[in-house]
Amino acid sequence: MLRQITTLLRPAPEIDRIRDAAKVERQYAYWRQRILYASLIGYAVFYLVRKNLPIAMPVMQETMGVTKADLGLFLTLHGVLYGVSKFANGFLGDRTNPRWFMALGLLLSAMMNIFCGFTGAALTFGVFWVMNGWFQGMGFPPCARSLTQWFSPAERGTKFALWNTSHSIGAAAALGLCSLLVTHDWRLCFLVPAVVAVAGAVFLVDRLRDSPQSLGLPPIETYWDMHEGGSGQNADADSEATAFREFVIHRVLLNPMIWVVSLANFFVYTLRYALLDWGPTMLSEMKGIHVSKAGWSVAAYELAGVAGMLLSGWMTDRVFRGRAGRACAVWMGLCGVCVWLFWRSPSQSPLVYSALLCAAGFFIYGPQCLVGVIAANLASRRAAATAIGLTGLLGYLSTVLSGWGLGRIADTAGWDPVFVVLLASAVVAGLLFVLCWNAVAVEHVEKS
Repeated sequence: MLRQITTLLRPAPEIDRIRDAAKVERQYAYWRQRILYASLIGYAVFYLVRKNLPIAMPVMQETMGVTKADLGLFLTLHGVLYGVSKFANGFLGDRTNPRWFMALGLLLSAMMNIFCGFTGAALTFGVFWVMNGWFQGMGFPPCARSLTQWFSPAERGTKFALWNTSHSIGAAAALGLCSLLVTHDWRLCFLVPAVVAVAGAVFLVDRLRDSPQSLGLPPIETYWDMHEGGSGQNADADSEATAFREFVIHRVLLNPMIWVVSLANFFVYTLRYALLDWGPTMLSEMKGIHVSKAGWSVAAYELAGVAGMLLSGWMTDRVFRGRAGRACAVWMGLCGVCVWLFWRSPSQSPLVYSALLCAAGFFIYGPQCLVGVIAANLASRRAAATAIGLTGLLGYLSTVLSGWGLGRIADTAGWDPVFVVLLASAVVAGLLFVLCWNAVAVEHVEKS
């Protein structure tokens, strides 16, 4: 059994190249569309079995007797292990078949949710939820490999932004679905999404494939050159003779700019997950909004992020010429303004707070999306999953702060100090993105 799984996870072998240019064009158009929508839907389903806990948390506090600090600890340990998994599996993701790797991760995550739904002890629940974090880390690396294998640097801002809507679509679906389920039984918030995730794993196996070369198509560099009217003779930007480990060390681990953007991602994710994970509780305790309605407000926050991602991706490709750091710096400044208004507004209207939360989501999800674009462009498609995995590791280490840290602060000092931390995170992230102001794709540097 283990040997069969290992065989499935190996990269699909290259097959004889299709020589008919018209057929290559048709096949590339078909498969690029299919890979994009399949990975988008598949990753959205990952969120159903990851972002279901925030809606269940207020009820779990009452029925299981756990504190905010306890729940924050679950969020933190889950996030840290997820970050480590995202980095470790990023290294594997660059060297495995995304079709099977992604489906396996989703299936295992569904199993952990089933266990969470049937347990009655807080400690046991915490163990299964933390284990879920590791299997969740198997979702993004195969997507990063697929996107960089099938789309060129010139279009990655737009394509990554489009794919990145999976985050908001999935989280909004999880929040909306669980807002309905939690009124019946908090356990359904884990069991129902798990069933959907099993179906999602089957969908991924059916829809995804590996690299263009495994389907008889040329590498993306060659295809894009042909598509733009070139000779189609461009060599792969990275020499395949270079040892992968040495390549990763040079392009990723010793690249200071990737570390800068990874550190910026720490603060981006502090904001993102503080508002997402604690949003229902903040709205309930600070603004007096019922938890079921608060869930829908946070779902709207996620959907607003879709528009923010798409606009930031378009700006990166069309306005900033691939320099995603510029869009990120602007977006973080505006996000900080929205968070301050949410905190200090004297309004008693739930609509006002929902609108401010949506505005914050609009601006936070641009940088959340574009961090991956910056990392992939700096590392090239050969090590894209590893580079994005490193940014993810730093991003999810932030759950030490956004999960346990903020939960502890809220328990002991209330919500005001929490918002001071969030505003400071927006400022620091914005300044770090300024350092990435001129970062461009490595392919552009090598051609110049």
